[in-house]
Amino acid sequence: MTIFTEQSITAVDLATLRRVFRGQIIAIAVIGLVLGLIGLIFPGATLLTVAIVFGSFLIASGVFRLIAAFIAHTMVPAVRWLSAIMGVLLLVVGVLALANPFGTIEALGLIIGIGWIIDGVVDFVLGLRGAVQPRWFGFVSGIVSIAAGVAMFVLPFAGVNILVQIGSILLIVVALTTLLTLPNKKADERAAAV
Repeated sequence: MTIFTEQSITAVDLATLRRVFRGQIIAIAVIGLVLGLIGLIFPGATLLTVAIVFGSFLIASGVFRLIAAFIAHTMVPAVRWLSAIMGVLLLVVGVLALANPFGTIEALGLIIGIGWIIDGVVDFVLGLRGAVQPRWFGFVSGIVSIAAGVAMFVLPFAGVNILVQIGSILLIVVALTTLLTLPNKKADERAAAV
């Protein structure tokens, strides 16, 4: 039985790992760059894709709940009925989301807004109770989250559109920094030879 020591762990050095995973790192960065550019160039298509994925997720969740209601015989009957009702509702909402994807984007914006408002209230209360140190951080975080939630609630389509644009820009930045900070292949080979 081999016990890992600090010396045995350093035997697999970072240069070796980078060399082994170099192609994968480059591929992931290039894919991120392409997706970020698509998000910036075609924001409407990106939003449409998000709406379709969201609707498909709702349909899959509904089907899963319906199947669970019919085959999970160990569940209490009330829970089985609740699962079946939730499954039907999710299925209907998913079909409606696919029928009107841009309406789905607005609903998604509203859901995000409500979530941010709830998070903001929780942060603010944590600041009041002193659970966050320093306390002012809880207040600031709460106010910012509530303001962002209200903005998303007032303009859900514009809010989701802005999120897609910011996400696309961040995806491009991360992809570029990954590519720029990846050491060249010759440096990795020299480090491995030492």
